[in-house]
Amino acid sequence: MNGLVLLIIAVAVLVCGYIFYGGWLCKQWGVGESDEPTPAHTMEDGVDYVPAKAPVLMGHHFSSIAGAGPITGPINAAAFGWLPCTLWILVGGIFFGGVHDFGSLIASVRHGGKSIGEIISANMSKRAKRLFIIFAYLTLILVVAAFAAIVAGTFGATYDESGALDTAASLSAARVAMVSLLFIVIAIAFGFLVYRRNMPMGVSTVFGVIAIVLIIVIGMNFHPIYLSTNTWMWIVGLYIAIASVTPVWILLQPRDYLSSFLLYAMIALAVLGVVLAHPSMDSMATAEWAVEGSSGTTYLFPVLFTTIACGAISGFHSLISSGTTSKQLDKETDAKPIAYGGMLLECVLAILTLCAIAYAYSWNAANPDSALTGATAIFGGGIAHMIDDTIPGTYSVIYTLLVLTYSAFCLTSLDTAARMGRFMFQEFWLDSSAGETPENVTGYKKVLSNPYVATIITVVLGVLLGLNGYAKIWALFGSANQLLAALALLAVATWLGNVGRNNKMFLIPMAFMLVVTICSLAINTMNQFNLIAAGGADWGPWAQAIIGILLIVLAVVLAIEGVQTLSKQKNAAKT
Repeated sequence: MNGLVLLIIAVAVLVCGYIFYGGWLCKQWGVGESDEPTPAHTMEDGVDYVPAKAPVLMGHHFSSIAGAGPITGPINAAAFGWLPCTLWILVGGIFFGGVHDFGSLIASVRHGGKSIGEIISANMSKRAKRLFIIFAYLTLILVVAAFAAIVAGTFGATYDESGALDTAASLSAARVAMVSLLFIVIAIAFGFLVYRRNMPMGVSTVFGVIAIVLIIVIGMNFHPIYLSTNTWMWIVGLYIAIASVTPVWILLQPRDYLSSFLLYAMIALAVLGVVLAHPSMDSMATAEWAVEGSSGTTYLFPVLFTTIACGAISGFHSLISSGTTSKQLDKETDAKPIAYGGMLLECVLAILTLCAIAYAYSWNAANPDSALTGATAIFGGGIAHMIDDTIPGTYSVIYTLLVLTYSAFCLTSLDTAARMGRFMFQEFWLDSSAGETPENVTGYKKVLSNPYVATIITVVLGVLLGLNGYAKIWALFGSANQLLAALALLAVATWLGNVGRNNKMFLIPMAFMLVVTICSLAINTMNQFNLIAAGGADWGPWAQAIIGILLIVLAVVLAIEGVQTLSKQKNAAKT
């Protein structure tokens, strides 16, 4: 299969999905039928609830949901072949992920911009809400730990065996770190000009894009900061702590909006690479239903569906849709292009990643001494070599730009995850049905629902886990993330049933993701017990086994409660 042909077919399928299936979903859910203002207007507080123009919010939403997922997911699943990966990306994106993201956003908007946990509380039970929030919060801690480690690793300098700085090996990291720091400065300036000096968005965008080009030029030529990865971990932790409590117009909105231009540029470069090189997908297997590895046989089901993750469906997206995006949605009709369109754009990135993998595999076969290894190198190196092999001399600049953009993905998801962790921690202690808010509660609830306390606890837990072996339990993230997706689908389905709207488009995706999650958790838990039985296991297998069992129990309990709720709705509709 020619990579360019694959890309054209995939884009055509996704565009049709957006127009026809996305349009049908709007009609089923009554999107745009009411002129009622969104929570961004009715609850505007200048901090979290701030209306944003559609392009700005699209920049925030897409930058946040993308993260590393649509790149690392296909790379990890590539052993199964390009065909199974492509089919799941397309089918999953249109009928699973897009429905999940779009539905979560609409449900949150109709519930005052509240999270999926509060939607569960309103439509199922308070017990289900608490269970969901505990699970979602712990998942966010793992996300903060992983993405903080990825960003710090991208910024961190390299040292030789004697402990001396290896300047040559650290060059790319220093450039990326410098540009990223300057990016924060121009984002703050952009937010000030737009929201406090009322500069027109078009004019501000032109200046913003020019500023991005300037800071890239500066960072490529002036990069004096060389710090260790551990030092960067604490600096990143301090940054996300500040970012998660500052008003969204100061940093979150402008930074994510400007970051989106880097992301669009990355997609454009990837498309250019595919057009120039039209890589053959033959270097990847056509269809491998099982893969033999050092840990034994890995089967396509359920592993493919937990590994591709953000490229098809991701529970993390529901937290973003209901955590930050719903609080900034200017009007309800913006939800389709932002949530459904954003998911399908991520599918395009996942397909481009498959093309980059195919080219990287071919490159590695021809150049074993300089093989591309690791997600960053396979994606960035694959695309950079596609272009460099046609336009010689461009590799270094393009590779650095792609690594910078990859880091921007992760950093954007990171500060959004910290803010959502703060929301989740606060909501756990409050009973919204009783009208409790951080301002009117007393005692321990007053302390624990304080935004600064919630932020400090979230960030410190995330950074400490990032510094002390998050990788030992990272294997659980894929299953936990897809369990989150299944529960979000369940939550939105129960809400739609309660308000008398069609919720059937959620039932098959919800059931499928529950089965995938439980099977994956069961397999992983059995593998961990085998490692423990073999002797010499550290705390990692024990933690994975215990958490895996708890997640299976959580999935079963919430599934039973959800099915009971849906059954009651069905019986009520008959009478």
